[in-house]
Amino acid sequence: MGTSTALLTDRYELTMLDAALRDGTAHRRSLFEVFARTLPHDRRYGVVAGTGRVLELIRDFRFGEPELQWLADNNIVGAHTLEWLAGYRFRGTITGYLEGELYFPGSPILTVESSFAEGVILETMILSVFNYDSSVASAAARMVSAAHGRPLAEMGSRRTGEHSAVAAARAAYIAGFQATSNLEAGRTWGIPTMGTAAHAFTLLHDTEEQAFRSQVSTMGPGTTLLIDTYDVAAGAELAVAVAGPELGAVRLDSGDLPALVASVRARLDALGNTTTKITVTNDLDEYTIAALAASPVDSYGVGTSLVTGSGSVAAGMVYKLVAHTDDSGRWIPVAKRSANKATVGGRKVAFRRLGHDGTATAEVLYVGTASPGSSPTGSSPTGSTTAGSSPTITAAGRQLTQTLVTDGQIDDSFTGATGVSRAREYHAAAIAELPEQGLRLARGGEPIIPTEYVG
Repeated sequence: MGTSTALLTDRYELTMLDAALRDGTAHRRSLFEVFARTLPHDRRYGVVAGTGRVLELIRDFRFGEPELQWLADNNIVGAHTLEWLAGYRFRGTITGYLEGELYFPGSPILTVESSFAEGVILETMILSVFNYDSSVASAAARMVSAAHGRPLAEMGSRRTGEHSAVAAARAAYIAGFQATSNLEAGRTWGIPTMGTAAHAFTLLHDTEEQAFRSQVSTMGPGTTLLIDTYDVAAGAELAVAVAGPELGAVRLDSGDLPALVASVRARLDALGNTTTKITVTNDLDEYTIAALAASPVDSYGVGTSLVTGSGSVAAGMVYKLVAHTDDSGRWIPVAKRSANKATVGGRKVAFRRLGHDGTATAEVLYVGTASPGSSPTGSSPTGSTTAGSSPTITAAGRQLTQTLVTDGQIDDSFTGATGVSRAREYHAAAIAELPEQGLRLARGGEPIIPTEYVG
């Protein structure tokens, strides 16, 4: 067990638990669902990210003596609830979309089946992960599409919280970025790291030439030299003079990028450095990346926009109770009716309908007792594939639900660096199913495929 994650939650999760334990409803079997009512303003699809992190956080969701003592000292819950929390272990079943999968409005990306008590106290932690990670991954996927195969590096650690920085690097890598500047993300999640020098290194030295010679001496001529501390044209010529024809790349971090990139490319070619690459890192987002499509840029480094979800820092996901058993053990679907916040009750089995060419045409959610083609529904309120397997193809389409936790046992293949690598591969296959127009960056677009409810 790592550091306890039990207090990464809101107070009302525990006060609900306290009351439910007192009135006897805490032990009702319940079904909680994570979904987004809509996609952020101009998104055509969303990307699921954070699943592996959630599973690891659930594993460490334990109330040790320090947590219990703090709850008691602050009169958060009563003695009976403290006793129950002391023995807390999640023993339920969790199914959901594989990490890296695409989601749409209403997609049941995570389904938690357990007692009400076990499931309700996980809400805040689960949402804090999925809302941030999925927002970053969704923005990253759009940037990858806009880059048209040119590599991107995540470098936004200084623009978000220290723990969010690691999560952002992970989410971006799953969505197709090639590397991160964050070393903890490299150590924890196995993501390739990159980085050479900032303007401070040039300013430290008496001359730009001294700075370049020091860097080349240490890192070799294949390094990337930052050439816009002073004069870009002079910096480009000096970089070639110091590193020679083996100069790996030059970096531009300011100015009118289309014009600068063109002039630097011409200057490098004229000096014989036709293989030296150009990377740009100046406040990029998916729109500025797309605007550079015709420029001779070789790679991009993205920071602020990426780690803030490119204008949508949270994915708008919610965690709602959609079914529970009554006193006789019978499942009862439940739903909110609030204006603009209504939910759909009952368990859902999700499929992606595919056309003859393998292109996605709809997100189909079978609700309650509706039968998803040839797939059996059973009596449980959840539907899933076998743990560790790949989603199956049926007459209804590609099944999207996978078992992640069975009776409290986490499928470790979805966690750690292995889980990240798996999610990255899965995302590449999932986004390849989108209709071509789904990758366009037009503002205010509708989801590229509709969500259909059956039953």
